Amino acid sequence: MENHPSKERTLVIIKPDGVQRSLIGEIIKRYERVGLKLVALKMLIPTEDMATKHYYEVGGEAWLEEVGRKAAVAYEKKGLKSPYPTFKDNGIAIMKSNAKYLSSGPVIAMIWQGNQAVGLVRKITGGTEPLSSDVGTIRGDLTLDTYQMADLDQRSIRNLIHASGLVEEAEKEIPIWFSESEILKYRLIQDEILYDVNLDGILE
Repeated sequence: MENHPSKERTLVIIKPDGVQRSLIGEIIKRYERVGLKLVALKMLIPTEDMATKHYYEVGGEAWLEEVGRKAAVAYEKKGLKSPYPTFKDNGIAIMKSNAKYLSSGPVIAMIWQGNQAVGLVRKITGGTEPLSSDVGTIRGDLTLDTYQMADLDQRSIRNLIHASGLVEEAEKEIPIWFSESEILKYRLIQDEILYDVNLDGILE
């Protein structure tokens, strides 16, 4: 059944800082051991155009406005005024910064499949800011960047991973990074334990 919850997919990208810190195996292990199935994987250096497409095509104008608004609010909380005249201008600056970061070196793009794949990956990955991410999450355990330091250095926060936020986002993001022929359909033995209704495939 194509619409069965076990078929939900999410996109994960190990960003250039995750690759450079040799955390590929550790990150994959975290998703693998919860029971998710890896159905696509590639290593590449994205162009800045591809990275921009990744951010813009998923959220569009609404994303630019919202991310810009959040940034302006963050400036205000620090008693500062946003250097950009509109939320959209602020959003464009953030998108360009994110695209520059994502295209700065090799990344690992992956598709993970399984029940609640999007939510599970987000939970395992942790919050956007590593410092405030929970202990036990990838970002909480494996890196130390903060909004404060990223703002001071005028760059994107280095948080190791991109993970789709919603099922609808994943459905838009996946075709940017993978063709349908690159997504594998195969039987994984652990699926019998996780999804077989009667567990009647265990005994000889």
